[in-house]
Amino acid sequence: METGSAIAALGALAQGTRLDVFRLLVRHEPAGMAAGEIARQLDVPQNTMSAHLGILARAGLVRSERHSRSIIYRADLDGLRALTLFLVKDCCAGSPKLCAPLLAELAPCC
Repeated sequence: METGSAIAALGALAQGTRLDVFRLLVRHEPAGMAAGEIARQLDVPQNTMSAHLGILARAGLVRSERHSRSIIYRADLDGLRALTLFLVKDCCAGSPKLCAPLLAELAPCC
């Protein structure tokens, strides 16, 4: 991941509703969710939700696909992986011993 892409992704997640949307979509992988259902669950107007989803999509964190009359949104796990790797790739100057606590925290959820 390039620095500019990381900045765009972090900027997209730096807003409360967008962070909530992204976390909700991660929890609903791999099925994804319709935009209207996301808006209902987070109690956000649909037009506002569309703007938030667009920002997350442009940042490479969300993808969408049309199913009949609905658009299903999913967390882009490749984007999440790329961002996470960008942030921790040079962790602790390459010392695995220092990074062990971070890896131990991540292992149970994956």
